[in-house]
Amino acid sequence: MKATRITELFGIKYPIIAGGMVWCSGWRLASAVSNAGGLGLIGAGSMHPETLAEHIDKMKAATDKPWGVNLPLMYPEIDKIVELIINKGVKIVFTSAGSPSKLTAKFHEAGIKVVHVIANSKFARKCEEAGVDAIVAEGFEAGGHNGREELTTMTLIPQIRKATSLPLLAAGGITSGNAILAAMALGADGVQIGTLFALSEESSASIAFKQHCLNLGESDTMLALKKISPTRLVKNALYERIKEAEDRGADADELRTILGTNAAKRGIFEGDIENGEMEIGQAVAGIHEIKPVSLIMKELVDEYDKTLQTLR
Repeated sequence: MKATRITELFGIKYPIIAGGMVWCSGWRLASAVSNAGGLGLIGAGSMHPETLAEHIDKMKAATDKPWGVNLPLMYPEIDKIVELIINKGVKIVFTSAGSPSKLTAKFHEAGIKVVHVIANSKFARKCEEAGVDAIVAEGFEAGGHNGREELTTMTLIPQIRKATSLPLLAAGGITSGNAILAAMALGADGVQIGTLFALSEESSASIAFKQHCLNLGESDTMLALKKISPTRLVKNALYERIKEAEDRGADADELRTILGTNAAKRGIFEGDIENGEMEIGQAVAGIHEIKPVSLIMKELVDEYDKTLQTLR
C-alpha cells in the first residue's frame, strides 16, 4: 500500500484511520490500530472528561505511534474536553457534528492537526475556508450518525474531490482492501473505517453486540431519527418503536422520549440488543468473525496490494 498525503500528514504507515466510535473506540482499539500502522482514534463522544483523561494516559503508555481523538462538536462538556485535549498534548483531533470553524483555529494554535467529517460538497468548501488539515467524506452506508443527504460513498467521494483540494478520507461501507482501492481510485487519499473495527477483538463494544452484528443481513440496518440526527440503526425492538412513531409523524421530542437516556450505551456497551440503540454500518452483512486488529489490518493491506497488481 503506497504512501499518500494522509500518511505524510499524520506520519503513519498506511492511510487507514479507525473511526472514533462511541462505546467502541477506547484506548485498546485506538492503540491497536496505531501499532498496526494506521491511525487510531479515541472516541470522546461517550466519555466524561475524567474518563477521556484516563484513556489518553493509557494510550500514551500503549503506543509510541501517532494517534488522535474524535470529538463531536455537539458534546455537552465541549469546553472542558477541548482544554483537556490541549493540556494532555494530543496532536490530532477529528471533529464532527458542527461547524469546522468553531475550534480549528484554537486547535491549530496548540499545534494540533484538525480533520472534520462532512457529507456534502458545501461543507467541504467550508472546511477549506476554516483551514482544516483534511476532511472525512462519510457516505450513507456508514453506521451511527449520518448525513441528511443520503449520498452513498461512491457517489460522494468524486463530488468532494471536485469541490476541494484538501487531503480526503473516504468513510462509509469500507470493510475490505478492494473497497479502499476503489475509494482511492475515485480521489480519496485514504479511508476511515468504523464497522470493521467496531467488531474487532479490541473494540470496547459488548460481546453481545458484536455477536448479534455478525449475524445481520444486508437489509437489517436502516437510517432513522431524521428529525433528531439521522442515525443508522440495527432493526430491533427499539427501532420498531421508533419506526412506528416516525410513520405516524411523531415529533423530535417524542422520539427522544422513546430513545430514553443512554440508548447507545445500552445497545453497544451493555449489550441490550432489543431495547438499546444498536449502531452499525450497512457493510456489516459481510463480516462474520471477530478478529484482532493486527489481522484485520494485514488482510486489508494484502488484499489492496493483490488487487492493485491484477489491475496493472
